Amino acid sequence: MENTAKELTGRTGIVTGGSSGIGYAIANVLAEAGASVYAISRTGHVKEGLPESKKGVCHVKGDVTDFAGMEALVKEIGSRDGIDFLVNDAGITKKTRAEVFPMEDFERILQVNVTSIFRLCQLCYPYLKESPHKGRIVNISSMAAHLGFSEVVPYCTSKAALCGMTRGLAVEWANDNLCVNSIAPGWFPSEMNKQVMTPERKKAILGRMPVHAFGDTKDLGEMARFLLGDGAKYITGQDFAVDGGALAFGF
Repeated sequence: MENTAKELTGRTGIVTGGSSGIGYAIANVLAEAGASVYAISRTGHVKEGLPESKKGVCHVKGDVTDFAGMEALVKEIGSRDGIDFLVNDAGITKKTRAEVFPMEDFERILQVNVTSIFRLCQLCYPYLKESPHKGRIVNISSMAAHLGFSEVVPYCTSKAALCGMTRGLAVEWANDNLCVNSIAPGWFPSEMNKQVMTPERKKAILGRMPVHAFGDTKDLGEMARFLLGDGAKYITGQDFAVDGGALAFGF
């Protein structure tokens, strides 16, 4: 069901990793709620096979690790439209055992999943703190921030660091008209998940959550919409699991 409240009308922001998967879904849900969304991705367009984005989503080509390019892009958007929110979704992983994990790949994962996010938060900060709606940052964390997973240790490391960053920024910028939170997706269809998914891992994942099913990425969009809305002005420094109960599941 499409969002008809349009409670984000008049708000402009950035979603990284917006060409497919979680970022694509979040950008579209926010646009349905009335926001103007700049969806940044390496390709600058919707991934082949996906429907065109909703009205209000503008796809822009950009590499989050190109700090000079991102600075110019943020300045262009901010000076023209202002920036009310930033959703950091862009991320990468690689499946290899820890003892033979190439250090260049480890460093690349940290660069994309941690360093580039911190830099983008810095770049957007001057505009976010001037937002008449209260500036918002939403980082996309992971179950891997809370649970250990074999063969993706650098990814686990990066997502745990991202949760620490979220809390630190939330505290430091609490009196600067900003709220900073994160969303920890459970298991949703995504290109990154396909890289590490095997039949054995799929069976283990589905058995690890009470609902025994993969999620719909629109649910993540709805959580982001809530965190950007007027009802979340007093929420900051939190990580919200949208995971089918996985983190709560005991036996």
